[in-house]
Amino acid sequence: MSKLKRREYADLLKPLQQELEVAARWAEHTGARILVLFEGRDAAGKGGAIHAIAERLNPRQCRVVALARPTAQEAGQWYFQRYAAHLPSAGEIVLFDRSWYNRAGVEQVMGFAAEEEVDRFLRQAPEFERLLVDDGIALFKYWLACDQDEQEERFAERRDDPLKRWKLSPVDLAAREKYEAYTKAREAMLAATHTAHAPWTIVDFNDQKRGRLTVIRDLLDRLPDCDVPPESVDLKPLKGKPHKERYRLLKPIKDYEG
Repeated sequence: MSKLKRREYADLLKPLQQELEVAARWAEHTGARILVLFEGRDAAGKGGAIHAIAERLNPRQCRVVALARPTAQEAGQWYFQRYAAHLPSAGEIVLFDRSWYNRAGVEQVMGFAAEEEVDRFLRQAPEFERLLVDDGIALFKYWLACDQDEQEERFAERRDDPLKRWKLSPVDLAAREKYEAYTKAREAMLAATHTAHAPWTIVDFNDQKRGRLTVIRDLLDRLPDCDVPPESVDLKPLKGKPHKERYRLLKPIKDYEG
């Protein structure tokens, strides 16, 4: 199957984003809490998928969480503590660009977490997620899958594009030689944390555009039938003539001579 062209993708994405807006209106109306985790290999396409969902939604309602490495204080906390601080409140949609599953992925493979810490995480994660679901949070977990040759193409694109080079971290470069180790870690993670109350959904992201459409369609299909009519807005005619904007043109700044 050939990859989607940009125009074709845009035409397919627009109605899905309109449905997302309806879903967001439903969440605000009902107080629903929606939590979506995006996991996958480096350069799998997590950021693009999150952008496609959040692009047309109110940023005050739809939050993106992409946490940096833990501070010294956070490193001394219960592992899930800093993630719990970002969970959705009533009416919110929260999208995690990587989540607590860092421990079972990059932290394990790159040696940032000890074996006993990983084992403890794999035991606790299903229980932590059970608490979230039992409290009424709608939890969705997506793993974005891509082949190694596709990943290498994306790494090369990041290297060659100055506007994308910031995405290529030292950890990404070191992880290139550990594709199979990441596969082994992922399979252990899925075996331990794919549960009835918080299942994983694996999406083919070798074609990122098709992958984004698939994720959004799946997310919408798993939410309730949620059509809440928007409030009508009546823009009454202004009294009198409209005011003109008043401003003073700024003079050009002279060259700074030091």
